[in-house]
Amino acid sequence: MEPSLFEKIVSREIPADIVWESEKVLVFCDIAPQAPTHFLAIPKQRFNRIAEVPDEESSLLGELITGAKKAAAEAGLNQTGYRLVINNGSDAGEAVPHLHVHILGGRKMQWPPG
Repeated sequence: MEPSLFEKIVSREIPADIVWESEKVLVFCDIAPQAPTHFLAIPKQRFNRIAEVPDEESSLLGELITGAKKAAAEAGLNQTGYRLVINNGSDAGEAVPHLHVHILGGRKMQWPPG
């Protein structure tokens, strides 16, 4: 399987503006931001989408959300709020086949989202 764009970021083949990192998770700025603050949190291990993460990897999902929370806090989004989004499949808008969490903030969000 060809490495995903995000795997190339993890391996530092492609540069990214990294805002938070742990042994298993990387958070970096989105290159096509949809809000004034737009980060992506990814597991360093590739899972194409959240529906494919095995139950025994549930702690990784917790670390993914923790990374998103910490990056949002470091960006000062706790005061006004932020949105976490996970797209699962093409109908949901998934564009990169590597599980990722969008962290969006810095503006008023609308509901429903789309």
